[in-house]
Amino acid sequence: MIRNPIDAAARVGPELSAFIESRVNDSNIETTVTLGDIRDFIEGMLPSSLIESERLHQFDPDESHLDELDALIEEYGADAPAIDFIRTYASEALSRVIDISLNDDNHEAPTLADIRTALSSGLSNRLIGEGVLDEDEDDALLAELDFLIERHGPDMLAEDLIRYE
Repeated sequence: MIRNPIDAAARVGPELSAFIESRVNDSNIETTVTLGDIRDFIEGMLPSSLIESERLHQFDPDESHLDELDALIEEYGADAPAIDFIRTYASEALSRVIDISLNDDNHEAPTLADIRTALSSGLSNRLIGEGVLDEDEDDALLAELDFLIERHGPDMLAEDLIRYE
């Protein structure tokens, strides 16, 4: 599967992203979910009178989900894998690690691979000792990083995934 070369998920609103994620994670769907599939599903949920009004309000400054989806389909195609349009963020624990790495003089703009290397080299043990991380948080960090690296690539800037709740 060819991945989109830019972070397409950054162009998707949070509500649509959450909806796409729910469809992609639906265990009843056995094939790769595409943007076209998402559009068909949303359109199938709307009464026909609303579908027509969706088409008529193209000038509205507040885009509807179908308008947003149509713009994505126009740019990326209806066959684009929907998973590429799900916004992903680091957990709060990983966000703390990334934040500390950003403030470390030894790293400038660390990538996901840099963060993984630092954690594997003992950063997590140091942070547990300093009380920044709990031991139970440490267990999931490498698995989370591996997922993010698989999803976004090792060269993605880690700071783009920071999220504090």
